[in-house]
Amino acid sequence: MDKFPMTAGGYVALEKELKHRQQVERPRIITAISEARAHGDLSENAEYHAAKEQQSLNEGRIADLEDKLSRAEVIDVSKLSGDVVKFGATVTLVDEDTEEEKVWQIVGDSEADAKAGRISISSPMARALIGKKKGSSVEVVTPKGARSFEIVGVRWA
Repeated sequence: MDKFPMTAGGYVALEKELKHRQQVERPRIITAISEARAHGDLSENAEYHAAKEQQSLNEGRIADLEDKLSRAEVIDVSKLSGDVVKFGATVTLVDEDTEEEKVWQIVGDSEADAKAGRISISSPMARALIGKKKGSSVEVVTPKGARSFEIVGVRWA
């Protein structure tokens, strides 16, 4: 059973989702199933089948969340330091072609959200950055082709 890295914030978010699915969604779906069951013939009851499908999806997600939480290795980013990029680092990059600045935090797979500036540790960008120091230049193959970036900042939030 492999452990995988996760920030404390990512762990709390998964716990919150798990609690919601167990304490809010599960009872709501059970009520919907019992109401649909009261309507009679289950073989032609679309409400019943829809509620059972919701139950299946919810229980699958609960199992997934429990698995992720049990295998998570929570890393307290606030206790990390240095100028070498590793898990949890918030890295400021400058595109060497366009001079555009980007800021990314390297997080666990389940907490990645590019729009919020968080990239997965297993992403090509993060893999290229890991182990590099401030001032280094990295080349990353992106959907737009190979791009070069300079690491201008590494901080620990």
